[in-house]
Amino acid sequence: MQQLFLAGLLTAGFASTAAAATAPSTGLGQAWPNATDVSASPNFHVYVFERLGVRYVQIFSGGGNFEPSWDAHWDLKGNHEQHCAETDKPIAGLIKDLKSRGLFESTLIVWHGEFGRLPISERMDGRDHNNQGFSVWLAGGGVKGGTIVGATDQYGYRAVENTKTVYELHATILHLLGLDHERLTFHYQGRNFRLTDVYGNVVPGLMS
Repeated sequence: MQQLFLAGLLTAGFASTAAAATAPSTGLGQAWPNATDVSASPNFHVYVFERLGVRYVQIFSGGGNFEPSWDAHWDLKGNHEQHCAETDKPIAGLIKDLKSRGLFESTLIVWHGEFGRLPISERMDGRDHNNQGFSVWLAGGGVKGGTIVGATDQYGYRAVENTKTVYELHATILHLLGLDHERLTFHYQGRNFRLTDVYGNVVPGLMS
């Protein structure tokens, strides 16, 4: 974190120049009201760090100690309208920028939350946590665009068709990064350990 923060400070001049060029596509400074600034600002730093050669960047939407999060146990409509408005233009702008510079196919984007949402709530007008149905989307980096893997039941309660685990997601991400998850294995205290534990296979049909 100190290195990333230092990089941001050292590129202040570059950042101020680049901001003018990237602001329209990221949504920075546009209104909903000013919703896109929440994600456009850290998303803009992705531009800065990526252009400096930083190989891995992680950004968050919501979930801070003193800011609204996606955890919509109540007012689902208002919550998701706010956070979708915060993230829609910034992530679209990032993808557009990567494509314009020929970097989209060599950059893997993984977009996900902590868990899914149930189609029901025990209280009020929100949705509770769901560990049986969970959506993730990937783009660039060798991913075959438009591919859909799996589906939930008609209520969105649990995954029922071509279900996949987090282990398989991790195995696929590692594969797209050029790493064989089964070779990342070491023996410790009588058993084998790896980043995907002892499970998971690369999801077929997902690669372009």
